Amino acid sequence: MSTTSDEAAGTVLRVLVADDHPVVRSGIAGLLGVEPDIDVVGEAADGEEALALAHALHPDLVLMDLRMPRLDGAGATARVVAELPGTHVLVLTTYETDADILRAVEAGATGYLLKDTPRAELVAGVRAAARGEAALSPSVARRLVQQVRGTGERLTARETQVLAAVARGLSNAAVGAELFISEATVKTHLLRVFAKLGVDDRTHAVTVAMSRGILPSA
Repeated sequence: MSTTSDEAAGTVLRVLVADDHPVVRSGIAGLLGVEPDIDVVGEAADGEEALALAHALHPDLVLMDLRMPRLDGAGATARVVAELPGTHVLVLTTYETDADILRAVEAGATGYLLKDTPRAELVAGVRAAARGEAALSPSVARRLVQQVRGTGERLTARETQVLAAVARGLSNAAVGAELFISEATVKTHLLRVFAKLGVDDRTHAVTVAMSRGILPSA
């Protein structure tokens, strides 16, 4: 029987689930709770509660619905990312409009999955997002590709700067500090780079960029 690297290392991911529908919230928590390497440490019914519990519990990941009362998912995501650098946010929603996707990404979400995502893909997305890797539903990835194609396939100067810094092994926080931009902005640039290059992680982005001559070969 195969195991994930997290399971093999004995690492348990601490996850907070935020959704304003009790049945949905409980279902997601139950689905994730059976995984040996995932511990659902709390549940929140709105953005304000999600933010408060994130501060109290310091989860590795907040699984965030978008449309919630008091403080919506994008607003809560921005606050979590700004105030708790060690916590990632993965959006899980039924909405996939361009505006919703961009708001979530610009708020600093590590990934964006839809609620009809198959169970295995959701669990894999949670694990990836908790490691800081992008997790995108296929339809969301296509929309991002369409958006960046509308502005041309070439990387912008800033996107190239961000990717070059990543190629030197810098973390998102370190890239932000070097370029005087927020970590959330770095993530936004990287997601756009992933879409333009047709990849879904930092390593492949650097490899493809080098093969295309966008970055100098190592």
